[in-house]
Amino acid sequence: MRKFFTFFVLGTVAFIAYTYGAKAGRGRYREIQAGLDALWNDPRVKKARKRAVKRAERAAKQAGNRAAKAL
Repeated sequence: MRKFFTFFVLGTVAFIAYTYGAKAGRGRYREIQAGLDALWNDPRVKKARKRAVKRAERAAKQAGNRAAKAL
């Protein structure tokens, strides 16, 4: 019975700590999210993403061609 009570108290404390931490951290989370959104939508980052996709597609095509020739 003592183990159950200890586990119950520990679980309750963990739940309360998580709840208060989540409420306190929400503002910081929104701040970080806004920064990441600004970075993701930056024109230079968009350009780099498009360039990376084109290079990856080109590399995949070349790898497919080399694999086909090897067979």
